Amino acid sequence: MDRFTALSPQIKQYLIITGNYWVFTLTDGALRMLVVLYFYQLGYSPLSIAMLFLFYEIFGVITNLVGGWLGARFGLNKTMNIGLALQIVSLAMLMAPVDTLTVIYVMAAQALSGIAKDLNKMSAKSAIKLLVPKDAQGQLFKWVAILTGSKNALKGVGFFLGGVLLTLLEFHGAMLIMICMLTMVWLFSLFALKEDLGKAKNKAKFSELFSKSKAINVLSAARLFLFAARDVWFVVALPVFLAATFAWDHWWVGGFMACWIIGYGIVQSFAPYITNIMSTGKKSVQVPCGRSAFLWASYLTAIPAMIALALHFDFYIQASVIIGLLIFGAVFAINSSLHSYLIVSLADSDGVSLDVGFYYMANAMGRLFGTVLSGWVYQQHGLEACLWISTGSIALAAVLSQALPKE
Repeated sequence: MDRFTALSPQIKQYLIITGNYWVFTLTDGALRMLVVLYFYQLGYSPLSIAMLFLFYEIFGVITNLVGGWLGARFGLNKTMNIGLALQIVSLAMLMAPVDTLTVIYVMAAQALSGIAKDLNKMSAKSAIKLLVPKDAQGQLFKWVAILTGSKNALKGVGFFLGGVLLTLLEFHGAMLIMICMLTMVWLFSLFALKEDLGKAKNKAKFSELFSKSKAINVLSAARLFLFAARDVWFVVALPVFLAATFAWDHWWVGGFMACWIIGYGIVQSFAPYITNIMSTGKKSVQVPCGRSAFLWASYLTAIPAMIALALHFDFYIQASVIIGLLIFGAVFAINSSLHSYLIVSLADSDGVSLDVGFYYMANAMGRLFGTVLSGWVYQQHGLEACLWISTGSIALAAVLSQALPKE
C-alpha cells in the first residue's frame, strides 16, 4: 500500500484502469465459455448457441461509435464505470431460473455484456493517451502493448476459469461469484478513478461521431479488414475443422483455442521489443509508423495463403494447420499491437475517445463480418476458401496502411 501511495498520479490511474480492464476481461472470457458449455448441456444446437452471441457483436459496433461520444462528453471514468455496472446487470440476468433462459432472453443479456465490454475497452484505451506526455511516444507504445496483450492473455485464462467454475459451482454459482468480484471492483473504481478523465474541453457534438481525420479513417479501414481476416477462419471455421477433420473433442478444441489466445496476448505485450529487434537489432523501443503497419501486414498476408496451399495439395495437413495457426497468431498479435498504438497516438487529445471509439467501431464491424462469413463460407466451400478470403483481406489492410503517416 505504501508503494502504491508513493507512485505518481498518472501511474496510479494507469494501474486502476488496467486492473478494471483485467477483472472485466476475466469475467468476459469466463462468461463466453460458461454460456457455450452450459447451453450445450441444456441441449441447444450449435446454431442456437452461435445466435446467443449475435447481439453481443452487433451492439459492439454501436457501442464503440456512441461510447466515444459519451466518453468525450461526460468523461472516461463514467463510461468505464457504466461498463462495469452493465456487466454486473448482464450476469444477474443469467441468474434467472433455467426455464426463463430462452434464446431471446440470453441474447438480451449478451447484448448488455457486449455494450459493457466495448465501453470498458474504449475507456481503457482512450485513457492511456491522457496519462502519457506527448513527447514520450515510446512509453505510450509500451503501455498500450501491455494493456492490450495482458487483456488477450487474460481472456484465454477466462476460458479456463469458466470451465472450472461450471465444474465446481455450476452455472448459477459461477454467475454469483463473478457478480461479487465485479461489484467490489466497481465500487473501488467509483471512488478511485479521476473525475472527468478524458472529458473534452468543448462539449462534444453528436455530429462528431465520425472521424474527420484522414489518417484515422484509413487506419480504421485497415483495422476492419485485419480483424475480418482473422475471424473469417478463426471463429467458426477453425474449431469445426479441428473437430471434424482431426476428431478432436470439445475440450481439446477449447483448450487449444484458449492457449492460442494466451500466447497471442503474451506476444502482444512484447510487441514493442519484437518490432524493434526485427528492424534495428536493439532492445530499446522504436516508435512505429505507417510503414511499420504496412510491413507487418505484408508479412501476415503470406501465412494464410501458405496454409491454404498446404490444404489444397494435401501437404501434412495437421502439422500445416497447427504450426501455421501458431505463426499466424504471433504475427497477427504484432499487427494488432501496432494498430492499437497508432490509434492512440493519432487520436486528438481533446476528446480522444471520439477517435478511439470510431476506430474500435471499425474493429467490431470487422469481427462481425468475419464471424458471419466464417460460418457461411466454411459451410459452402470449406476452410481453404476461408483462408483465401483471409489472405485477400489482409492484403487490403496492407495496401491501406501505405496511406498512413510515415512518421
